[in-house]
Amino acid sequence: MAKIGAWISAARLRTLPLSLSGIIVGSSLYNNFILNPLEGAISGKVNFFATKIFWLAIATTLGLQILSNFANDYGDGVKGTDNEDRIGPERALQSGSISRDEMFKGIIITAIITLILAILLIYTAFGARYFIYSLFFFFLGLAAIVAAIKYTMGNSAYGYRGLGDIFVFVFFGLVSVIGCYFLFTKNINWLTFLPAATIGLLSTAVLNLNNMRDHVSDRKAGKNTVVVKMGLLNAKKYHYTLVMGALFCISLFAYFTYENYTDILFVVAFVPLLIHIIKVIKTRHHEDLDPELKKVALSTFLLAILFSIGQIF
Repeated sequence: MAKIGAWISAARLRTLPLSLSGIIVGSSLYNNFILNPLEGAISGKVNFFATKIFWLAIATTLGLQILSNFANDYGDGVKGTDNEDRIGPERALQSGSISRDEMFKGIIITAIITLILAILLIYTAFGARYFIYSLFFFFLGLAAIVAAIKYTMGNSAYGYRGLGDIFVFVFFGLVSVIGCYFLFTKNINWLTFLPAATIGLLSTAVLNLNNMRDHVSDRKAGKNTVVVKMGLLNAKKYHYTLVMGALFCISLFAYFTYENYTDILFVVAFVPLLIHIIKVIKTRHHEDLDPELKKVALSTFLLAILFSIGQIF
C-alpha cells in the first residue's frame, strides 16, 4: 500500500490540471470553426465532451505529464539536484520510497502506455484516410515523449541548459491547443494561436516559478535554468511578462471572436492571476514562491474551463 502511495506521489497529481488546460481549450475551439475544407461546411455547436478524440487526447496528455514527472524525479535524483537544499515537495528517489531501477522501469512502462494511447488517438482522428496527417502526428507524439523524458534525464538534458521554457511553451501551448484543434477539424485557423500562446505562456510561468523557487539549489547542482542564467530579479520581470502576455493574447482572441457575454467569462480567472503577480512582486524570499505554483496552475485550469464554456454556449 505504501508503494502505491509513493507512485501516486511521484505522479505529482497537482500538476495534472495544468496539462489538461490545453486539451480543453483546443477541443472547445472545435465548436466555433466555420469551414473545414476537407469535410465541408459545419454550423452550430458541437458537444466535444462526447467525442472519443477528446477523451483519448485527455488520456494521452495525462500519460505525457506523468511520464515527465517520473523522468524529472529520476533525472534530478540521479544528478543530485534533489538534495537537502530543495524547497519543494520531496521527490520519490530523494526520499528513497522508490528505487532508481523501479523508477526507470516505471518510465519505460509509462512511455509505452502513452505511445499506445497516442496511436489510438491518431487512428480515431484520422483513420486510414489521412495517412500523411497520421504520420506527422505519430512523429509529433514521439517527439513529445522524448521531450518529456529528456528534460532532466541524460547528459544532454535540455532542462539543464535553460531550454525548458521553450519546450514547455511549444508542447503545453502550441502543440496541445492547435494540435487538438487540428485533430477535430483537419485544418488550422490562425486565431487558435492566440489561446494556444495563452496556455503556453501560463505553463511557462509555472515552470519559471518552480525555477525561481529552486534557483539556489539549481545553481549549486549546475542546472542552468533561465532563472539561473538571468538572475532572480530579471526572472521576476520575465515572469510578469509571461503572465501579462497570456492575458493579452486571450483578450485579443475575445476581441476578434466576441459574440456574447459568455465569450469573456474567462476574465474571472484574471483576478487570481493578478493577485498572484502582486504576491510575486512583494515576495522577498524565494522559498515563499512554492504555494504560488499551485495557484497559477489552478488559475490556468479555471481559465481553460471558463473559456470552453464560452465556446460551447
